[in-house]
Order: sequence, then structure tokens, then C-alpha cells
Amino acid sequence: MSTHDAAPVRFDTKIAVLLREDLETWQRLNVTAFLVSGLGTQFPEVIGEPYADADDVAYLPMFRQPVLVFEGTKETLTDAHARVLSRALPRAVFTSDLFTTGNDRDNRAAVRAVPTAELDLVGLAVHGPKNAVDKVLKGARMHP
Repeated sequence: MSTHDAAPVRFDTKIAVLLREDLETWQRLNVTAFLVSGLGTQFPEVIGEPYADADDVAYLPMFRQPVLVFEGTKETLTDAHARVLSRALPRAVFTSDLFTTGNDRDNRAAVRAVPTAELDLVGLAVHGPKNAVDKVLKGARMHP
């Protein structure tokens, strides 16, 4: 049976990114890329097999499932952050301070300097069971 004949793969987990609705386009793209970059290192099962084209040129593996991108208000993001913490789901955060730093060390220091409840969140990524991720994202809408 060829891969074209196989039934679609269904996933019991979800990868989702929630962005604050007032971000510029370049910020949305940057935040999304940064947020999902850590998932494969912590959850290798979300990474598929390497790719190759018809000339046998190799390409890096990517996520084996879609990444759903949502947006919401600052309040929606704050509420989602509280829910993701209460459910102890794997998450990544991006704060507004990270737009002013230029390297990983300074990024981590910028987050470390702010108490959890005072983080100025502009993005949140979460991975987990579909229903739990859906509950975290309550009030958010699909990114246009």
C-alpha cells in the first residue's frame, strides 16, 4: 500500500500557539517560531521522519502534526497562561521584553526577572491532550 492509500493519521495531542492580537506581522511570525522551537527537544515523539525529494536531497524532519495558531486579547493570554499552569501542561512563553534582547542568555534573564503574575505575555505555546489544550485556549480564536 502506498502512503497515498493510507488513512489519515489522527493525533490524540495538540500543538497550539496563542498570540496576542496586537502584534505586528513580523512579531507574530517571530514569536510563533521561537515558541514551537523547544517542543521537539522535550517531546521527540512530535517530530516526524526526515524528508527527501525525488533527487534524494535530504531535508530536516518537522513536526508530524499540525501547529494550530490562535490569537486573543492580553486578558485571553493571561487567562490561558493561568490555565496551562494549573493543568501543568508543557508550555513555552514569549514576553514583550524579548523583543528588546538579542540572544538566548538575555532572553532567559528577561523572563527570570519578572514574577509569573506580572509577565507581559505576547505568546504562549502548549502541547498536550487535545481536550486539555482546548480548555487552556478557551476564549481564543483561530488566527486569521
